[in-house]
Amino acid sequence: MPHRALIKHRPWLLASLVAGISYFFVSDAPIGGAWLMLWKGAGVGFLAIYAAFRTRGFDGLLIALALTLCALGDVTLEISFLIGGGFFAVGHALAIALYLRNRRAGSTGSQKFAGASLLLLTPLIAALLTYPVENWQVAAVYSGVVGAMAAAAWTSRFPRYQVGSGAVLFVVSDLIIFAREGGAVPDLVGDWLIWPLYYGGQFLIATGVVQTLRSDRGLTVN
Repeated sequence: MPHRALIKHRPWLLASLVAGISYFFVSDAPIGGAWLMLWKGAGVGFLAIYAAFRTRGFDGLLIALALTLCALGDVTLEISFLIGGGFFAVGHALAIALYLRNRRAGSTGSQKFAGASLLLLTPLIAALLTYPVENWQVAAVYSGVVGAMAAAAWTSRFPRYQVGSGAVLFVVSDLIIFAREGGAVPDLVGDWLIWPLYYGGQFLIATGVVQTLRSDRGLTVN
């Protein structure tokens, strides 16, 4: 049975799905505090463990560390946007290094255009959404890093409909956060969209990278 195979061969991936999906339904629960913060970080944290156990070599280390830093960002965002954003920024830098090490040999003109658009438009849109809110410049600079990550992912050799699309979902999730901060999106819309887009993007990125790296080594991708 597929679900038995998931439990047997990919328990950390199953744990991530349980944590990530369930967090969406408890994110506004009254329990709050440290438990809810850890619950939030568990979704991507288990993806990091999954990547660490299922990959080898330097590229495997990069994806595992990038996911770990994003999980720390998830937790610390509840304390400070700047601290959480710092963890995410370093995680994105590691992801960029991974994608640049695995650039696609022959990208088409449309693929290069999509990558350039993600790189340039992401910080521009973030600036327009947050100006003149305090620290809008920080949002724009951070979004530049996110856009660079997505551009590198889109033009990498990793599956575009997993890793590239996951990175785009990450961009959209962050832009909705900034739109909510700038008053362009109601809180209710943000509450419904931000976490599913973010976690779904991270799930696609993790599984897409892991499957490719395992395939390189002649291992099963399960």
